[in-house]
Amino acid sequence: MNDLDGRVAVVTGASRGIGRATAELFQTRGARVVRLSRSLANTVSERFVDITCDVTSDDDVAAAVAKVVEETGGPDIVVNSAGAFSLKPATETTAEEVNQQLAVNLVGPFRLVRAFLPLLVQRRRAHVVTIGSIADYQPLPGNAAYGASKQGLRALHEILAAELSDGPVRFTLVSPGPTDTSLWDPLDPDGRRDLPNREQMMAPEEVAAAVLFAVTRAPTTNIDLIRMNPA
Repeated sequence: MNDLDGRVAVVTGASRGIGRATAELFQTRGARVVRLSRSLANTVSERFVDITCDVTSDDDVAAAVAKVVEETGGPDIVVNSAGAFSLKPATETTAEEVNQQLAVNLVGPFRLVRAFLPLLVQRRRAHVVTIGSIADYQPLPGNAAYGASKQGLRALHEILAAELSDGPVRFTLVSPGPTDTSLWDPLDPDGRRDLPNREQMMAPEEVAAAVLFAVTRAPTTNIDLIRMNPA
């Protein structure tokens, strides 16, 4: 079932975790997929267009937009999946650490969507999916920097959806609970009693399936929000 045939999807954070799983799933469903990541080399293959891109850099994003237009003509779908994660009590969190989380998790997605929006509104049918987090609606201890960035991201999603509600661009926020990605590696969750172990987490592919569900609904339907947690 190739329900994305003929569509172009741009996925950030596509070298790992949810971004990678989403890019691979979209490609199997027929999409022409552009993967953006700081750690991917600039390559064009039958499966993917890969572009080295740091979403915290204006120059990188501008260059990525130009390359996407050159290779594909422009996107129908943009998935903001690039993210950073920190876990530290507020009293131990520095202003610089807050700035770092905001730069990747909030300003980066804003920069990317703002750059692609003129192209998206030209499409007959376009979609922006934002990968949020349980922390975008639930205050969690140790999430001062991360939670602030993700709650800001949820607000950004809601404002964009309100401002562009009459246009051809649909907006979906997918807010997953603990998901087994490399962002957990520095914290060693299996060795801590205060964190869920990896067996209790969702797989990135489960979140990718939710993203696919949102972007393949009929044009008359918009999935505003998907919240996911391990069963």
